[in-house]
Amino acid sequence: MVEKNAENTPYICVKALEKGVSIIGVTRGEVTKIHHTEKLDKGEVLIAQFTANTSAIKVRGEAEIYTQFGVIHSQKNEKE
Repeated sequence: MVEKNAENTPYICVKALEKGVSIIGVTRGEVTKIHHTEKLDKGEVLIAQFTANTSAIKVRGEAEIYTQFGVIHSQKNEKE
């Protein structure tokens, strides 16, 4: 198995388009858990990296997410 290091581990960049965007890091392994959360205000940017501990990143709120695959736009929850 090839170990990933900082040079070949994917990053994402999240730009908040509204106040209160939540970024949630989720662990990998048999039991997944939330291990880190951040709140962004409108215009703030967070750069996050997938690591040996982080297998998923959840974005809640209206934001632009920049990845190696392109830009993804998240939207507000319709129920809010």
